[in-house]
Amino acid sequence: MASLKFNEKQLFEKVFQGQSAGYVLDFIDRTFKDFFHDYNINIEDNKYYRNGNSKMNRLRTFWETETDKTVGEVCNGLLEYANSIQTIEDKDNKQAQLYINRLLGKKEVTKDETNELTEDEFSRKEFQEIDLSLLNLDTQITDILSQRINEIEKCLKSHANLSVIFLCGSTVEGILLGVASNNQKDFNTANATPKNKTTKKPLHFHEWTLNALIDVAHEKEYIGLDVKKFSHALRDFRNFIHPSQQAMLKFNPDNHTAKISWQVLQATIDNICGKR
Repeated sequence: MASLKFNEKQLFEKVFQGQSAGYVLDFIDRTFKDFFHDYNINIEDNKYYRNGNSKMNRLRTFWETETDKTVGEVCNGLLEYANSIQTIEDKDNKQAQLYINRLLGKKEVTKDETNELTEDEFSRKEFQEIDLSLLNLDTQITDILSQRINEIEKCLKSHANLSVIFLCGSTVEGILLGVASNNQKDFNTANATPKNKTTKKPLHFHEWTLNALIDVAHEKEYIGLDVKKFSHALRDFRNFIHPSQQAMLKFNPDNHTAKISWQVLQATIDNICGKR
């Protein structure tokens, strides 16, 4: 039985709640079953129907039935998926991750580690001129990234804010993917390395999410804590590439948001090149 406390269950239910009572995120019966199958769990087993047959009731029974480690792994996967399809309040996201880390036996963040830059401080940081050659990536990839950065600068000048966000997010992902490919041992041996649920081997890099790339890059000290924090914010902004999501949450990015995204990209390059 997992050691989830009342407040932890309440937060998980809030974060994982679907559009209607009893639902979990946007899962239908088939995809709900498939999701748990990745963790070698048959969520349609009779033991999970003790509290009712809805997906949320089965999830509650799962929490009551399984170990901390198993519940932590599944909730970590659910949180990652939730972040990919919707925007979660930052405080809820952070708190949910802390609860998951407790279940997984990971150490709590220390006071020193929480000494992050504020958004205003981060937005005022200045960086040296970008030199992508210092990243030592594949020449063809470097050329493409350079073209994207030129386009980002043009979009910033014309206040094409949404374009800046999407271009910055994809460029950060491209850079981290290139760095991972050049440093396979580092990226495949981190605690945050995503693994195949059946073989327990690291996923191929093309299967990694931006979330995983950011977390491992920070764990292996390629990027700092402040860059990790704001990179996750940029990753969340990218969800608005879906017009329905943007309309539902009435998200209209201003120039400040675009500039923060640009800062994230510059800071990522700056950290990896060792200029900090």
